[in-house]
Amino acid sequence: MNFCTSLIVFVAVLSIAEGMSLRGVGADPRCRCIETESRFMGKLIKKVELFPPNPHCKDTEIIATLKHRGDKICLDSNAPWVKKVIDKILANKKP
Repeated sequence: MNFCTSLIVFVAVLSIAEGMSLRGVGADPRCRCIETESRFMGKLIKKVELFPPNPHCKDTEIIATLKHRGDKICLDSNAPWVKKVIDKILANKKP
């Protein structure tokens, strides 16, 4: 194997290993939410998770787990009812 081929193989192995290590610790190198839902669905929601912006995603992501089937959906952070949910979550986290 010549030097260029060795270098390409080395870089490919490092890239694969780095990607695997990010997923292994629960970090995803992109945004979780591609589409968001703005319709009110307060009574259908079992749990809400708030993910602040990070190096891989500039958006605050709000992911709701639905009661009946456990589906996860992304909520529109600009919807008035979602803003109220966020305020309530943040108020509960304060000591």
